[in-house]
Amino acid sequence: MVGEGDYEIRIRGRVSDSILASFDGLDADFEPAETVLHGSHLDQAALHGVLELVRQLGLELVEVRQIKAGRSA
Repeated sequence: MVGEGDYEIRIRGRVSDSILASFDGLDADFEPAETVLHGSHLDQAALHGVLELVRQLGLELVEVRQIKAGRSA
């Protein structure tokens, strides 16, 4: 069973501030071709909720990666 973790969720393109507001509790960084969401201490249910929201908003998911705690993004 997967416990809580820190995740990096990459979405193609730059996501607008109004859409980012839907991802309450996640931080966002912007790279030239992607928006990178960072979530700390997400459990499996919360992670699935974020992924479902990405789908509902019609965003293109590039990558989901669990990162080690304490790693600076």
